[in-house]
Amino acid sequence: MAVGLGLSIGTVNTVSVLAEEGSAKAPPGRRKTQRPQTITRRTTLAFDSTGVAKVGMISRHGRAVTEFADLTQRSSTWARVGNRALAPADLVATVAKCLIGEAVRDRPAGAAGLGIALTYPARYADEQVDALRAALDGVELTQVALVAEPVAAAAWLEADRGPLMPGLALVYDLGGAGLDVTLVRVGAGCPHNPIVGVSLRSTEFGGRAFGALIAEHAGPGLTSNSVSESVADTIAGELRARHVRESIELVYRCLRVADVTMADVDCVLVVGGAARPVEVAEVLAAELARPVITAPDPERTTADGAAIIGRRAAVVAEVVAEQRHARRRRARRRATTRALMLSRRTRRRLGRVMVLTSASAIFGFGTSILAAGDGVPVS
Repeated sequence: MAVGLGLSIGTVNTVSVLAEEGSAKAPPGRRKTQRPQTITRRTTLAFDSTGVAKVGMISRHGRAVTEFADLTQRSSTWARVGNRALAPADLVATVAKCLIGEAVRDRPAGAAGLGIALTYPARYADEQVDALRAALDGVELTQVALVAEPVAAAAWLEADRGPLMPGLALVYDLGGAGLDVTLVRVGAGCPHNPIVGVSLRSTEFGGRAFGALIAEHAGPGLTSNSVSESVADTIAGELRARHVRESIELVYRCLRVADVTMADVDCVLVVGGAARPVEVAEVLAAELARPVITAPDPERTTADGAAIIGRRAAVVAEVVAEQRHARRRRARRRATTRALMLSRRTRRRLGRVMVLTSASAIFGFGTSILAAGDGVPVS
């Protein structure tokens, strides 16, 4: 049974999902066979004295490496491990290698094929994607597929709510460090690259920006606990609603770039760790007047979609391998049959030669006797 491993390495958190066949939406009347295994960690790296990396841990000796996951930021962190200088892409590949090693280590020997997909922001230019690809290849992760984050989210939508009619989905990704808005084609007949227009990002929205808004409203001189106590139970919901409402301008800007209107959008898919509060979906549904879809755990939606893509790739690989084995088996059978046919044909030919040889010998011996009796010399 094919297995997919999806990795989503964000600026704040990293999510890995190991999904087996049947872990997505089950057909009506049937139950899911297994729930995907999910691990969520902080996007931090710590290296011990031997250079071994640990994800999501704070080292007792030395410092933890953070703020490296966004390759578009010039201020992204580099790290030096021994004599090696690791670029942000190398650090992302190191996180991926650690998580993959952990997933493979827990799998039994001789288990089914594993398809792995790693997501990246859709706003990455070709140079950032190439750098990430080279970093993965450098740590022997050539089998890992790279998938844009909104494409992975759309794969989850198709698996959970599909089959979908051909149309447009707007992916509203509200994460800890910012907001990404992307238009994606869904349904049958999607092109290889389903992203429409360009993906837009703003760091004015998201978990960190909202935390700063809460702190500003609470006033200076308060600790984080004081801020939580003074604001969370009173007007935090109203502040969050206003925060999301102000982000609608980024949505309409994305639509204008793609030369479409909100009427062309079939649904809004809300993902990201900061999208969990109910106010996010409520405001978007009211402001955009389109169906809003949110997963039970929006932080892992992208990783879920990547796991689905990885599992599909593993299924295709298994089918191709089975077809290759079937062709080899047929070739061996044909070779064996041909050898048997040649052997039978050879035996028949040898049998005929032996019969003819015996007959010739008998006929020649009788002729010699007759010839001798007649006084005819026989040579």
